Amino acid sequence: MENQTEFIAALAIVDSKLDELKEDFGDLPEQVRVRQNSYDAAKKLVNETEGILDEIKKFASSAKVTLVELKDKEDKLTQQQFSVRNNKEFDAISNEIAHLKQEHEKLSNQLRIEGLKQENLSRILESQKEQLERTQIDLQEKEEEVKYLTGEQNEELAALNKKRNKIAKKIDKSFIDEYERIRTQHKDAAVKIKRNSCSGCFSAIPAQLIVEVRNNQDKAFFCESCGRMLLPDETAITEDDVEKI
Repeated sequence: MENQTEFIAALAIVDSKLDELKEDFGDLPEQVRVRQNSYDAAKKLVNETEGILDEIKKFASSAKVTLVELKDKEDKLTQQQFSVRNNKEFDAISNEIAHLKQEHEKLSNQLRIEGLKQENLSRILESQKEQLERTQIDLQEKEEEVKYLTGEQNEELAALNKKRNKIAKKIDKSFIDEYERIRTQHKDAAVKIKRNSCSGCFSAIPAQLIVEVRNNQDKAFFCESCGRMLLPDETAITEDDVEKI
């Protein structure tokens, strides 16, 4: 290989093989991403529900202690009623006992409500954990699929990337920059002129441009219709040629 056009043709062969390997993955990376999001969302729900249940359990534990304390105070005050000296003291104690009973009833009701909430949330949590397990299994299966493909391709992928880097170093920066730019729109960034047409979009190529492409193979020329880089029809770079680089 002696000119830039041939090296670009060699690079195009390597990129075509790399594209084929990437196509083996299809939309697997996207499937993994979707399943990861589903797993994260399911995990978040489980964590949130567990957090609420923990708060309910803490409240219940504290409330039970408070109920015992309220009942103890009520019993003590009831005993004091028998030793009061006047109606004023009796009424004061009676009012305090009534207040304690009211607090006791209020807290007991709240404890019952929280108990019902705990039962409902426990059922919900069980369902959420089942969903989490399903999404985790689904995610792991897709990750294993990607891992399997990656393992199969690792050696070939590494060899192709190494070859690509070696070829790229032989191409002028301006030349390869244009090639890479076109690759963002067309995977086949460099194509041959065939039957006086661009083999990428099949648009006719002016005769004068065809002559220039043939006679100036260290200069980049582009299809006026699709923007692909044009290679002379007689460019005959093969996979064997690429291996020799």
